[in-house]
Amino acid sequence: MQNRLMNEVEKSTMRATTPEFDIGDTGDVHVRMLEGDKERIQIYNGVVIARSGSGSREMFTVRRIVQGEGVERKFPLHSPRISDVTVKRSGKVRRAKLYYLRQRSGKAVRLKERFAPAATTAEAKEAKAQRRAIRSAKRSKAPASS
Repeated sequence: MQNRLMNEVEKSTMRATTPEFDIGDTGDVHVRMLEGDKERIQIYNGVVIARSGSGSREMFTVRRIVQGEGVERKFPLHSPRISDVTVKRSGKVRRAKLYYLRQRSGKAVRLKERFAPAATTAEAKEAKAQRRAIRSAKRSKAPASS
């Protein structure tokens, strides 16, 4: 009973669409800043090293290097202060949390880039069948050498 009530309350505070990003992605977090009566957007760029929580309590941590010093900042995913999260590049990682980057410096902090998402198994099988068909067509056209 209480769980269902909590879910209803959380739904009212959650965003309709959440930005798509993963651990290891480098990107910009657009944060709304209030200065007096004016509002501006400040861009915080860095690598997403962690995601935690669920529902309206979901958070993500972004790490960047400022003047040779590592700076991390945690953001609530469903906060109205976060206007946008844009991904510049995707990092190829095999861990859920990238806390090991804290001990690294210089070029050791860089992550390998992950390119296009892997095709589904059905698409991969279809592409393989097409390549086989092309190969067999080429073989049948080639004259037999004697």
